[in-house]
Order: sequence, then structure tokens, then C-alpha cells
Amino acid sequence: MAEPVVRIPDAKVALSTASVYPESTATAFEIAARLGYDGVEVMVWTDPVSQDIEALRRLSDYHRMPILAVHAPCLLITQRVWSTDPWTKLQRARAAAEKLGASTVVVHPPFRWQRQYARDFVTGIWRMAGETDVRFAVENMYPWRYRDREMLAYAPDWDVTKDDYRHFTIDLSHTATARTDALDMIDRMGDRLGHVHLADGRGSAKDEHLVPGRGTQPCAEVLERLALNGFDGHVVIEVNTRRAMSGAEREADLAEALAFTRLHLASAARVPRR
Repeated sequence: MAEPVVRIPDAKVALSTASVYPESTATAFEIAARLGYDGVEVMVWTDPVSQDIEALRRLSDYHRMPILAVHAPCLLITQRVWSTDPWTKLQRARAAAEKLGASTVVVHPPFRWQRQYARDFVTGIWRMAGETDVRFAVENMYPWRYRDREMLAYAPDWDVTKDDYRHFTIDLSHTATARTDALDMIDRMGDRLGHVHLADGRGSAKDEHLVPGRGTQPCAEVLERLALNGFDGHVVIEVNTRRAMSGAEREADLAEALAFTRLHLASAARVPRR
């Protein structure tokens, strides 16, 4: 007769440095260490420390916080970070990941106005993935909306499962904004899902990045499914704490997000009794 047991996957739970904004990259390492995260994902953006490999290495060593992933600078506000050429940005992100011991580079699909980059993106990502052990995990995005109008801002598509990539990142705030079914998207990604950005949302036109459990996304169900499937990638808390009234309030939100994630990654499973 089988007995219920708790099975916890090998997935590590990391804190995105973007989760402490407007605080610094250095603050993210400090908070991640204090709260007991397994590591960090570095969002490369306008903070000079996020762009400096040696500074990041010192932070990682000092706080004993591994850098598990590097998020390439592909936001609107980072168009001039690490070059204006998108392929150079990815090459530098790969080099940073290799030097820092990170297993994953997170990348967004191109903006539609980056026509040549978009045209070559799928084949180019495959080519770069074949040159390194670092995973290039392409992240789902969403249509931009204004009132009743919808603009397709990403190419080849905001729904990255429509194209052929070796690895995917799923972001649950983005599934909320896109008003698409996160569990269906995970099914389409299959065993190519290598990375998770955990956050919540209510389906607003704004990319909300709420603390998991505060929106309408199936955050708990996603984590439980990952656990049952033996997911061994990274689960990264990427939430918006800009409205926190104090450092203590921000830290409380990040502690809540970590507790939620660890709770739901511990899935009930049944194994035969020996």
C-alpha cells in the first residue's frame, strides 16, 4: 500500500535583483542572503553594478549567494546598456554567465521595430545556444494595450511557444497581462521549460508583477506541477516592490514570496512502499 510523502524537486529558488527596485543590485544580494534564497538572478540594467562582472562576483562571494541566471538588457530602458546592438548584448550576457557560473541567460523576443534582429532571432538563438553550456531561455511576453486597442510589440511573437527555441522562460505576470492560460503555456513548452519567473497579476494591461497569491494566476498550481514533474531549473521571484513604504515592508513581501514558493514546490506524491 502506498503512503503519501513530500517530494521536493531540485529546483533552486532565486531572487531577481529587479525585485528590490528602486534599491540597488547590491541590496538584492544582501536581502536574498538574509531571507534564505538559494541565489540571485541579475537583471542587467542601468545600475552600474549590474553591468560589472567583477563587482557582481565580489557581491556573490561576500554574501555567499550564487548567481544562477543573468537577464540580458532587453528592456526599453536598457537599449544603450552593453551596446546598442542586440546580438552584442547577448554575447556579453553569455560571457557574464560563463564567468559568474550562471546556468541561464534570460532573453526577451525582439521588439518589432528591430526588424533585422527579429528576422534572424530564432536561428541566431539556436546558433548561440550551440556555442555554450549556458541556456538561452526565451521569455513569453504580451500584447501592449491602450484602451480598446492592442499592439503587437514583439516579433516573431509575444507567445514564444509559436516558435522553435531550445529553452523557454515562463513569466506568470506576463501570462496575466496577455490574458493567456499559464498552465496551457507550460504544457506547450514541455520539457523545454528551463526557467520560471514567479509573480502574479490580475489581467491588467500593466505588467503588474504582484507577490504570488495576490492576483489571479495559478501560481500554486504551476509550482505543484513543476514539483510533480521533477523540474530542475530555477524559480525566480520577480515581483514589483516599488510601492513598499519601507525597507522592512519590501523585505516582508520578498519573505512572503519565498515562503509561498517553497510551500507549493513541496508536492504531495505517492510512492510504493518497499
